[in-house]
Amino acid sequence: MKIYDYNGKKNICGDRVHEARTRQRITQADLAARLQICGAVIERDSISRIEIGTRFVADYELMILAKCLNVSPLWLLGVDE
Repeated sequence: MKIYDYNGKKNICGDRVHEARTRQRITQADLAARLQICGAVIERDSISRIEIGTRFVADYELMILAKCLNVSPLWLLGVDE
């Protein structure tokens, strides 16, 4: 499977994931725990890699990230509503 880069990153939601997480004052470990409760097995180090753009984010993971962070998937994608 080929993973594509967009402007040198493997995802476009990492900056917004970091922003939403820090606004809520939750740690990467706390977010990873929330994600696992919602059905996405994403470890703390993977959260770090998502935030810096070195990990691909699947569409179902994006939906679960949005739910756990109480934001919309469009907002995570950089589409301001």
